[in-house]
Amino acid sequence: MTGHSAPLASRRGWSPRDRRRLSRGGQYVLLAAVAAALVYLADWGAIRQSFLNTQVAADGLPRLFSAALKNTMIYTASGYVVGFALGMLLALMRQSSVAPYRWIASTYIEIFRGLPALVIFLMIGSLPLAFPGFQVPGGVYGQAALGLGLVSAAYMAETFRAGLQAVPKGQMEAARSLGMTHTRAMLSIVIPQAVRIVIPPLTNELVLLFKDSSLVLFLGVTAAQVELAKFGNDQASTFASPTPILVSGLTYLLITIPLGYVARRLEQRQGTAR
Repeated sequence: MTGHSAPLASRRGWSPRDRRRLSRGGQYVLLAAVAAALVYLADWGAIRQSFLNTQVAADGLPRLFSAALKNTMIYTASGYVVGFALGMLLALMRQSSVAPYRWIASTYIEIFRGLPALVIFLMIGSLPLAFPGFQVPGGVYGQAALGLGLVSAAYMAETFRAGLQAVPKGQMEAARSLGMTHTRAMLSIVIPQAVRIVIPPLTNELVLLFKDSSLVLFLGVTAAQVELAKFGNDQASTFASPTPILVSGLTYLLITIPLGYVARRLEQRQGTAR
């Protein structure tokens, strides 16, 4: 009986902390085993030739920076400006005391948040079929700004609405007591504070918009209008190597990772300030 009770006591002696350590140790061993298996089974020669072909990457770098990256940033910036302006207008309409304004804004937000961005771009590309002779000003650049702006405005509108609601009502009352009109108080007092409050989510929206700019390829861009995704795909076909796609992906990461870090830092600073 004494011999059986010792192992039982030993088993009962495991503390929750010991069990957590054992569990973590087992997980580390499993992860190390999986990593070792992947390293052992991978054909590094084929990977280097297909995905890490430095000659192919070097041949495409000049055009990547002079055309693809530049166009991607133009598409993103122009779409962001349109989305910012339209999103703020929609947010103000959602806050309006005029019921039709609220209905229009709510309907727009629900529709454009529910539709895939790709569908919006395909519809913009088909506008001349519905309206013969109509052309979006600026060609592909104008279409890209419109498509990205329409999509991002629906999300920015809700972000701005949250920011406007976060501004204390006493700010408006104080401004009105000083003789300001409602419009002037909104433009000079309330909206600037609301924008400062929502800077972190607006930065995240910029990251999403930068990635969504890849949908511009469905508008039928020329060689001079390519963005990163289209450029990588075209170069991969030209050189019969996926290396340009990998290079394009890394270029996206060079932009999105720092922006994501900035957004997180801004969120932390706001949380600390509160």
